[in-house]
Amino acid sequence: MPPIVFVLLGCLPGLAAVLALALCASGVERSVVESGRQVVARPAAVHKAARPHIVPRSVWLDDVTRPAQPPPRYDDRVVAVFVHHTDSPNGYDCADTPRIIRYLYAGQTGSRDWDDIGYNFLVDRCGTIYEGRAGGVDRSVTGAHTQGFNHRTTGIAAIGTFTAGVPVPKKMTDAIAALAAWKLGLSDTDPRATVRLTSSNSQSRYSAGTTAMLPALAGHRDGYMTSCPGAALSALLPEIRETAARLQGRR
Repeated sequence: MPPIVFVLLGCLPGLAAVLALALCASGVERSVVESGRQVVARPAAVHKAARPHIVPRSVWLDDVTRPAQPPPRYDDRVVAVFVHHTDSPNGYDCADTPRIIRYLYAGQTGSRDWDDIGYNFLVDRCGTIYEGRAGGVDRSVTGAHTQGFNHRTTGIAAIGTFTAGVPVPKKMTDAIAALAAWKLGLSDTDPRATVRLTSSNSQSRYSAGTTAMLPALAGHRDGYMTSCPGAALSALLPEIRETAARLQGRR
């Protein structure tokens, strides 16, 4: 009887899963039979978190106002989250969030000539999570949020401006933690870990092709020369990491 190859990538924590990926990147997602040898699908991630409620993009953008755009692009998995702020006013009514996102979308697809909004998700001050970039919230959609580090990452934008001294709503940080815990849990990545990412653009903090060790739950400024997500929100990232790890059932 031919040997059974067990691929245990899903059981490796954080950084080990990223390093091991190159060894078994093809054919491990499902059971197949090739050359008489059975390849068994890898087990589900050990440290999962519940998927939070996510408002679909159809709430803020319909097919009538949406311009034609190319199909979404995908990566094999998400191993890091970049947190942003939108650098927009803070005193909004949460009922107006769809309009605000539509305005951000119009700016990025208009003056910047992007094919879609860059952020994968957006979170308002009431803690409501919105789907941003098209392609499916449960898939590894390649965003346009962090120059050089859009691959294998998710971009979460906090709607508002969170420079030094600006209060950051707890509902917002709790929602960011829940979303990060769920997305990183799909690859069994510890939100407190450091992960290996390769820069694809020399306009980032790292020249193209450079391998960088970055937080699995990072601020935009960790990968790009910017103050985003602002000093106030950046100061809360350690707390958000700990909350996300707890939601994954980690000690």
